[in-house]
Amino acid sequence: MKYVSTRGTPERKQFCEILLEGLAPDGGLYLPEHYPQVSDATLSQWRTIYHTQGYAALAFEVLSLYIDDIPAADVRALCEKTYTAEVFGTGEIVPLRHLEDDVWLEALSNGPTLAFKDMAMQLLGNLFEYELARRAEELNILGATSGDTGSAAEYAMRGKKGVRVFMTSPHGRMSAFQQAQMFSLQDANIYNIAVKGVFDDCQDIVKAVSNDLEFKRKYRIGTVNSINWARLLAQVVYYFAGYIQATESNAQKVSFAVPSGNFGNVCAGHVARMMGLPIEQLIVATNENDVLDEFFRTGVYRVRASADTHETSSPSMDISKASNFERFVFDLLGRDGARTAELFERQLATAGFFDLSTDAAFAQCASRYGFVSGKSTHADRLATIRDTWQRHGVMIDTHTADGVKVALEFRKPGIPMLVLETALPIKFSETIVEALGRSPERPAKFEGIEALPKRVRLMDADVDAIKALIAAECQAT
Repeated sequence: MKYVSTRGTPERKQFCEILLEGLAPDGGLYLPEHYPQVSDATLSQWRTIYHTQGYAALAFEVLSLYIDDIPAADVRALCEKTYTAEVFGTGEIVPLRHLEDDVWLEALSNGPTLAFKDMAMQLLGNLFEYELARRAEELNILGATSGDTGSAAEYAMRGKKGVRVFMTSPHGRMSAFQQAQMFSLQDANIYNIAVKGVFDDCQDIVKAVSNDLEFKRKYRIGTVNSINWARLLAQVVYYFAGYIQATESNAQKVSFAVPSGNFGNVCAGHVARMMGLPIEQLIVATNENDVLDEFFRTGVYRVRASADTHETSSPSMDISKASNFERFVFDLLGRDGARTAELFERQLATAGFFDLSTDAAFAQCASRYGFVSGKSTHADRLATIRDTWQRHGVMIDTHTADGVKVALEFRKPGIPMLVLETALPIKFSETIVEALGRSPERPAKFEGIEALPKRVRLMDADVDAIKALIAAECQAT
């Protein structure tokens, strides 16, 4: 399996090359040359494997289709090391919870940081350590987080040999719990950077550093954001696991409702569907920062300025420039790299938007690719959290509430609707208290986390200053 850039550079690379690289040298994102097709017989085999051997065995089957430069025995060992009951709190790893007729929650927040990002990040940490040891190299990870990516990355990479993590986050824009999870870590290889700005400023810094090829090569810069294909690949697995749990035969279809900001989570669903998983609809649920909903309704992709990015009660989706969206547009345009580059590299930079509403390809978003979308507001979140608690006795976090609200608008009789859980409610307790008048349960290991000493640097949204910090720390250690 070889990988190509969404911006058309003809060079093809293997999995381990792009694992450590992140963005392609031309600024594009990597995708496989083709999506392996999962036949009915293979899906039936995977159904048996999942039910008899568990999630790790299913992960090995999916990953093996995309990774051929790591010995199969090692891929299996990495999956078995990652997906354990000790790490994820349950042997089922991603159990389904029934809400009401045809509507289910797929639990993705049983990992160490109580958010779905753990599902991929734990594997990524083990992959990084494995490959760096094999090469006798080091890697400096530069990331951006709107809340959950940062803590998931840091908990996955803390103490890992050969890895440093420089994680940027928007100053004051995360929940108190999210900040405490990250900033309380005292590990020497973890560097927290609170940026004066919004998430998109952090994301722009990561892309700018990644696009400085000389600096990137000198300091071995890698990424853990969902622009890293390996992380998105790991997320594909739980679409298959959710489908297998919700159905009894391969003749059945399911839909997935996915709270979406950066388009990484739902892009993994797109990959699963392209592989042949019987998905009826992929439902993109946004908050007030509705750049994705606007596109799927109108065909116009219009990024917002920092001043126009709303601060909401589902802060991990406070994103107005969805990095992973480029992967889907590349497929939508028939894998035309030159045209994808024109839209994302030039048109967005000059006009701040592009318009595909009159392009014949736009109609295929729903008809061929199954995408629909909806939007949720703060009032919707409060109402959904209350309703889900009062009717079902299930407490959900704010982002999952966005997913449930939009899912209910699109459900079809007889087709299971799986809402991908984003995080446990404790990560957003302020809004839970507002909705229910009570605090969510807190795992014992996180008691008093907000009072722990914090290790964080406050910096301007300045690319050169971030580069200087990375260079200084690399030289110091």
